[in-house]
Amino acid sequence: MDSGRQVTYSMGMTYRAAVIGLGRMGSTFDDEIEQGGTLFLPYCHAPSYAAHEHIDLVAGADPHDEQRHLFAERWGLGAKQVYADYKEMLAVEQPDMVSICTTARVRHRILLDTAAAGVRAIWSEKPLALTLAEADDIVASCRRQNVTVAVNCARRWTPSFAETRRRIDSGEFGEVLQVTAYANCGLSHNGSHAIDLIRYLAGGEVNWVFGEMESDVAAAGDADLAGNGYFAFDNGVRAFLRSTPTGQASWEVDVIGTEQRVRSLAGGLEWELWSTVPGGPRGRGVPARTPFPLPARMRGMGLMVIDDLIDGIEHGTKPRCSDTDGLAALEVAVALRESHRQGGRRVDLPIADRSLGIQSSEIRQDDVPARVRRERATQ
Repeated sequence: MDSGRQVTYSMGMTYRAAVIGLGRMGSTFDDEIEQGGTLFLPYCHAPSYAAHEHIDLVAGADPHDEQRHLFAERWGLGAKQVYADYKEMLAVEQPDMVSICTTARVRHRILLDTAAAGVRAIWSEKPLALTLAEADDIVASCRRQNVTVAVNCARRWTPSFAETRRRIDSGEFGEVLQVTAYANCGLSHNGSHAIDLIRYLAGGEVNWVFGEMESDVAAAGDADLAGNGYFAFDNGVRAFLRSTPTGQASWEVDVIGTEQRVRSLAGGLEWELWSTVPGGPRGRGVPARTPFPLPARMRGMGLMVIDDLIDGIEHGTKPRCSDTDGLAALEVAVALRESHRQGGRRVDLPIADRSLGIQSSEIRQDDVPARVRRERATQ
């Protein structure tokens, strides 16, 4: 099974990496994983850098003293390698690759400053930005400065979704007809994952949508919200997302083609591959479930993101989820909400008003790091 492109590295090349935002996703999320599942470690930023054979983790930046102390201790860095001011870190350490794991409230500004500092690649948490204008700004700036950007919509680097995409690209799947996703979440925060995954599997660009939000009150504001929507793609694929409560169908995906069908169930813990075999009434064939192929070795998802970034630096290729994909996910989310605001009318993309956005739920209480809030809640 091919879980992604094969990356070739410059002989003996090592890249200097740094992290901005030293909380759970930046540093310690992997330490919380105690059972197997759908995340293949290393997954989050610092442990992936520490494990990658072509990366040297050299620094971190965070305004919170506790975050800096824990990061330095966990990853064996000296006190002078962790900074309160990310701009100082960028100037002194001159990293090649930088992760941005801060709250989305400040991500736009930090991304622009990081790109301007001369880094060659950025690994950003999602959502990419809070407004379409901010996301446009990021994409344009990184293009001007030739910076490769990967957005951490991590399901693109899940081996089974990559295998599904491979089957589609090889023609085994036939023509993709429909992608359906069930993911109870806010459309911007974890909805970034769901919308991006639909786009990845559909293999095209969204032309227009219909949307229905959780309530008229929620749709009238700019806060993150759950909703349902119908997507029409430029390649003829149609898709449906339910992010309002999903009951027993928690984070499930169904991809229907003319020749094969793939279902991801129970949050990706169970997979079904269906193909047509001879038989059935009048010899028209019957659907038969077959084992879903898995690779003999699972490479950590974070390592695959870094592979993509290095490939972008050395060969100019785009990561599996790029900054333009991050922008597209946000634009679809905004379009779904705008459809509800307009009484359920069809909304065409691209959206003309680039001031529109969604205040991702991750920015709530973001004056205190999420890890610190969690630890205080258990005391």
